[in-house]
Amino acid sequence: MMRRSPMKPSTTPMKRTAFARGERIEAREVSKLRTSPARKAKMKSKGPRMTPIRRAAQGQDCTLQFPGVCNFDPATTVLCHSNYLADGKGMGLKAPDTAAAFGCSACHDLLDGRRPRPAEISLLAMEGAFYRAVRLTHEILKRKGLLPNAAATQQPYTEHS
Repeated sequence: MMRRSPMKPSTTPMKRTAFARGERIEAREVSKLRTSPARKAKMKSKGPRMTPIRRAAQGQDCTLQFPGVCNFDPATTVLCHSNYLADGKGMGLKAPDTAAAFGCSACHDLLDGRRPRPAEISLLAMEGAFYRAVRLTHEILKRKGLLPNAAATQQPYTEHS
């Protein structure tokens, strides 16, 4: 590194420490002198881990039912969230619970890419099956009272003049 201007002398001398003066210091005092780096704060979760909709998936039948993949075991059913950007998925973001379907562990693994996709199932067929399963899941959740009835919550169309 090349300096363009000469160094200026300091106006105040450096403070002498006990080590520089040659004094003896007890071990517990040394630990006070050494400061450990500040610990990073843990990341806070943005919301509840187990929502009522996620809890409702337990014991349900798989609505995805990919042919040749599904294990049809209600004990392994969980809420499978969408992996599509249009549904709210993003880097570090999970799609909302309303963009999800009930799926067994095998179908969930296929949907999330942890299991290789069989040759007979195209990506387009997987997407179609997922959105069909979302509609079926919404019907189940409406019957349980966890989703509002869409017809009752929609505002009637009125033409503005």
